[in-house]
Amino acid sequence: MSEQPSRRQAKKQKKFKPKARTPRGLRDMAGDELRLQNHMIATIAQVYESYGFGELDTSAFEYADALGKFLPDDDRPNEGVFSLEDDDGQWMSLRYDLTAPLARYVAEHYDRLPKPLRRFQFGPVWRNEKPGPGRYRQFMQIDADTVGAANQAADAEICMMAADCMEALGLERGDYVVRINNRKIMDGLLLAIDLDPTGEDYETTRLTILRAMDKFDRLGLDAVKALLGDGRKDESGDFTKGAKLSPAQIDKVAQMVSIEASDRSQALAAMGELVGDTQIGQEGLAELRDMAELFTTLGYDEDRLAIDPSIVRGLGYYTGPVYEIELTFEAQDENGELARFGSVGGGGRYDDLVKRFKGIEIPATGISIGVSRLAAALTLLGKAGAATPADLIVVTVMDKETRPELMALVRDLREQGLRAELYMGDSAMKAQLRYADARGARFVVIEGEDERAAGEVTIKDLQLGKEKSAEINDNAEWRASEHAQQQVPKGDLADKLKALTS
Repeated sequence: MSEQPSRRQAKKQKKFKPKARTPRGLRDMAGDELRLQNHMIATIAQVYESYGFGELDTSAFEYADALGKFLPDDDRPNEGVFSLEDDDGQWMSLRYDLTAPLARYVAEHYDRLPKPLRRFQFGPVWRNEKPGPGRYRQFMQIDADTVGAANQAADAEICMMAADCMEALGLERGDYVVRINNRKIMDGLLLAIDLDPTGEDYETTRLTILRAMDKFDRLGLDAVKALLGDGRKDESGDFTKGAKLSPAQIDKVAQMVSIEASDRSQALAAMGELVGDTQIGQEGLAELRDMAELFTTLGYDEDRLAIDPSIVRGLGYYTGPVYEIELTFEAQDENGELARFGSVGGGGRYDDLVKRFKGIEIPATGISIGVSRLAAALTLLGKAGAATPADLIVVTVMDKETRPELMALVRDLREQGLRAELYMGDSAMKAQLRYADARGARFVVIEGEDERAAGEVTIKDLQLGKEKSAEINDNAEWRASEHAQQQVPKGDLADKLKALTS
């Protein structure tokens, strides 16, 4: 018989306790931050719905092969995305954005869908990338897309709707701008600088150039030139390989991203000079002119919708107009430093994405708004107040036997449109008041023996109590003060609370 471990040995064996920690690059949300996010989603969704877009929800996981061009490296399905291998040997990936799932959904249900399909969706997306300050591996997006419309009116509508979303959230004109370009113009520029589209490395070079141009607003012209040339080392020491263009080619691309975007007509004319007579470049210019005419006709000026050749978008699946929502204001962050948020959303036309599944071209265009980044900007700008909930009322429990009656009282308060809860713990009154304070409650309702006998309750205004406490010098004065609490007939409680919260 094997010897059993002694009681002392068993006592020495420590029970494993996992460390409570959030995975790197991820975070929890609660309270005001989460409330603001939900408010923003509801506001943007209302704008989308007002344009006739319907809601869709797709799965968080997609088969990796369905993501296609979204994957940074098809041979490494976990590079850039979070992936796992199913028990049948197929790789699944957490969605990188909400566009790839839409393309799969359209292809899967194409025959029964209305065409054009106008859908919006919100939800988290995941990027397996290096996290940093304000850069998370999971974040919330809310998208709107039109699938099945090839004309530029669909693109123009998306841009105008994006501007309307910003104003619905409280941003004023001048605090934001939707910047618009066209990938065809970029392809025309590459032809104009003598890049061979049939070359073996053309697609890689093309994406390197586009991604370099896309960094103009954030990094500046010198950094873009470095990325167009041999490459660039960032502040952390990481090196990004460049496109290896010649000085003359770099100069022409630099001219394109440097075009002033304050006047749509002038910007289009300058872009036209750089793409020359290339067919695809001229097609892109014609599409932007059509959009610009609609903007002018419908009263969307350059301060809201600007033609900007520095906007190219990083993803490789865009085929025509591309656009970004940029916040133009500066505000002080929590450290007192000026912060400029830049892009908080973007999108474009992607006519080839559904084609991967169907074998036929199905035109599509759409936009994605990054809720988390926009929420941070609204908070700094002081535009987050619309998400403030109604004042919370906590009804305390002095005698457990009265809990059913107090639950009925709280129900009646809610039916009167008030935000109320009954304290569900078993602590004494002092702890209940601390709980109400920690919950951010405005009012506490107390019913002791004396109040119950008199058919009354006491309303304690925690907010007013804090304000008045600075004016009171001693405990006696505090006890004598009636600023922060008052007794009211129990039947008048709801009406009194409504008057206090109005």
